[in-house]
This record gives sequence, C-alpha cells and structure tokens, in this order.
Amino acid sequence: MPTKWTQGELEASVAAYMEMRRNELNGVEYSKQAYYRDLSNRFDRSAKAFEYRMQNISYVFSIMGRRWINGLPPAKNVGINVARDIENIINRLEKRRDAPVASFEVEVANIRKKKDRLPPRGNEKPSAIDVTTTRFMRSAEVVAWVLDLANGTCECCGKQAPFMRDHGTPFLEVHHLKRLADGGSDTISNAIAICPNCHRELHYGADKDQRRLVMYDLLERLVE
Repeated sequence: MPTKWTQGELEASVAAYMEMRRNELNGVEYSKQAYYRDLSNRFDRSAKAFEYRMQNISYVFSIMGRRWINGLPPAKNVGINVARDIENIINRLEKRRDAPVASFEVEVANIRKKKDRLPPRGNEKPSAIDVTTTRFMRSAEVVAWVLDLANGTCECCGKQAPFMRDHGTPFLEVHHLKRLADGGSDTISNAIAICPNCHRELHYGADKDQRRLVMYDLLERLVE
C-alpha cells in the first residue's frame, strides 16, 4: 500500500470532492461512499483513506473561507505542500487565479503548536510577489440598493456599523450568501449588508452554515 500521495491521486480526490460539493449545493442526491469506492478502485488505496483525504480538502476549503461538504468535517493533519497542491488544484479546476492562502495558514498553525518559541525576527524588508487574482464583476446598483436597505445597520447582528467612513457613510460590507464562485447570483435576493465581524464569521466561523440559514428566515427578500 503506498504512503505518499501522488499528484494524480490528489487531483482525482479534489475533482471528486468538488463534484460532490456541486451536487450538495444544487440539492442533487449523491453517495459519498460510491465516490470513495470509485477512487479506491482506480488507485491502490482504501476507500477509508480517500474519505480522510476528503476531510483534508474540507480543511483547505475552510481556510479559503468557503463551504465544505456536510459530513466531511475539516481534518487539519495535512502538510504544507499538500495543502498548497490541493488549493492549486481547486483554483485550476474552477479556472480561477486567487491568491494562495492555504499553505501559509497551515504553516502558521504548525508554528503555533510549538512550545517555548522565541520572538521571531521577522523581516525588515519583506519581499514582494506579483499575484494575479480572479474577481467577479459585481453590480454597483445591487451594492447601493442593499446598503440603502440596511441604512447603517448590520443585517446579520442588528448592530450599527462599527465606524463611519471618512466621507461620512456607515461602513458595512456587502456579502453574497451563496458565493459567486459557487454559482450564486449578484442580486438583492442573494446579498446582505453586514459589519466586518459578521462578514468574517460568515466566511470562517464554526457555525457559519447555521448563521447563513438564519439570514434566509430573517430577511424576506433573500432566496436560497
């Protein structure tokens, strides 16, 4: 039985994960076990090994601030290089060029596990890299409409915007409940105006899926 995962195994695993994820997002029934068995038949690994790998992929999705598959909670036992490869495969399959985040976050997590660390020296002159990212063209009219509806109050927590912009308007951020990258629409039925804290929680919070569902009950204009 092989130990080190090949690039082919990783690519097949990520492709299968993303297909399952699309099915889940679109309400299509599917069998996780069928995917694991198919991968096991194609490669010299057990179905259980692929299930564990899927949880690593969930971890990378969580680092990216994106929804992971129900029943496949993120497993953090993934190396820096594998995390980088998984993220690269995700972006390639989605034809996106997002700035990489997974390997850096895994490295930070690994460092934080170490005891008796000395204060780091850091870099007096940090190096720079050129990064090309993919962004969706958003409607300014939708953003303006949603901000006007919110009128300076976070539509998630109900609190006032945390501060005023220097030009005198309340600072709220427009968030798409179903991400544009996941096929969500850029419409007022999929967008909410929220404070930065709620925005981060809806991307990275442990209960982000529950918070997301609450929003559909809270605001009549939203359509799941």
